[in-house]
Amino acid sequence: MSDMGIRNSLPEHTAATPAPDRRGIRRARDRKIGASWPLAAGLLVAACWAPFELSPFHTFQLSLAMVYAVALLGLNLLVGHTGQISLGHGAFFAVGAYTAAVMMDRWDTPYPLTLPAAAAAAFLLGLGFGIPALRLRGLYLALVTLAIAIFLVPLLKRFESVTGGSMGLTPAKPRPPAWTGLAEDQWLYFLALVVTVLSYLLVAGLLRSRVGRALHALRDNEIAAEVMGVRPAFYKTMAFAWGAAFAGIAGCVHIWLIGYVAPDSFTPTLSITLLAGLVVGGLGGQWGPLLGGLFVMYVPSFAQDVDQAAPGMIFGLLIIAVMYLAPNGLAGLAGRAAHWLGHRAGKGRTHAH
Repeated sequence: MSDMGIRNSLPEHTAATPAPDRRGIRRARDRKIGASWPLAAGLLVAACWAPFELSPFHTFQLSLAMVYAVALLGLNLLVGHTGQISLGHGAFFAVGAYTAAVMMDRWDTPYPLTLPAAAAAAFLLGLGFGIPALRLRGLYLALVTLAIAIFLVPLLKRFESVTGGSMGLTPAKPRPPAWTGLAEDQWLYFLALVVTVLSYLLVAGLLRSRVGRALHALRDNEIAAEVMGVRPAFYKTMAFAWGAAFAGIAGCVHIWLIGYVAPDSFTPTLSITLLAGLVVGGLGGQWGPLLGGLFVMYVPSFAQDVDQAAPGMIFGLLIIAVMYLAPNGLAGLAGRAAHWLGHRAGKGRTHAH
C-alpha cells in the first residue's frame, strides 16, 4: 500500500489531533506567576513596615514565623514538589542551628559566615541520608526519616564538649550596627526577612528551571519521567539535600533570634509539627510554606492560651478543623475565595450591562 493509501485509511480524528500547545501552557504559567507579584510586593512592603509598629515581642514572633517558613520551603521541595515524605526535617533544622551555635560560641565566628556553613552541613547530611532512602517509599521512608529525628537528641547530649550537652549553648545574638539606628529585635527581624526573601527567590528560580520540571515529573509519574530521560535517583537525592539545606538555613537564623540552643528543642515533635504546618498551609504551592510558618508559630501559642492543661489536644483539633474546611490547605482556601470573589464580580458586571 502506498503512503497516500495509508494516510487515507487513518481515522479522521487521528489526523486532526492537535499537538500540545507548550507555548500556551508556558504563557498561562507566566500569567499566574505575574499575577502573584503584586501580592508579593504588597506583603513585602507590609513586612518592612511591621517592626516599626509592633511591640518587640510581636516582632520576635513574626521573625520566628519567617524562620519556620524557610524550613517549610525546603520540606515543600521534598514533599510537595517531589512526592517524597519526611518526618525528620527537624533534625536538619537542628544541624543548622548547632553548626551556627558552635561556630559562634566556640570559635567566635562572625555570624554572617555561619549561614552558608549551616546550609552546607545540613545539605551534606541530607545528601548522605538521601542516597540510602532511594530504596524506600511511603511508610518505610517516613519511618527512616523519623528515626533520624529520634536518635539526634541523645546524640547531641553525648558530645557535651562540643554541643554543651543537655545545658546547650548560648551564643551572643547579632547586634545591630550603629548606623542603622535599629533596636535589636528590629535588626534580627530584618535579618530573618532578608533570608526569607532570598530563599523564596532561590526556590522560585529552581522550580521554574529544568530541575523543577523534573521534580514535578517524578511526583506525577516516575515511570513516565524516567522514560523521558529524567534520572529519578539523582533528582530525589538532590531534593532531599536541598530540602535539608533550607532547614539548616532556618536553624541558623533561629539561633540568631533565640541566642540559645539545647537538644530538647529538637525533639521529633518539631518534625511532625513542621510537616503538619506544611500540609495545613498547602502542599506544592508558593504560599503554603508562608502560611504554614504562621500556623506553626501562632496556633500552638493559641492552643496554650485556650487550655494550658491540654494544648496538644487543642492543636490537634484545630488541624482537623482546618483540613476539613480546606482539604488543599489554607493556600487552596485563599485561592478558592479569590476565584469566588472574581466570579461574583464578573456576574455583577454582566448584570449591570
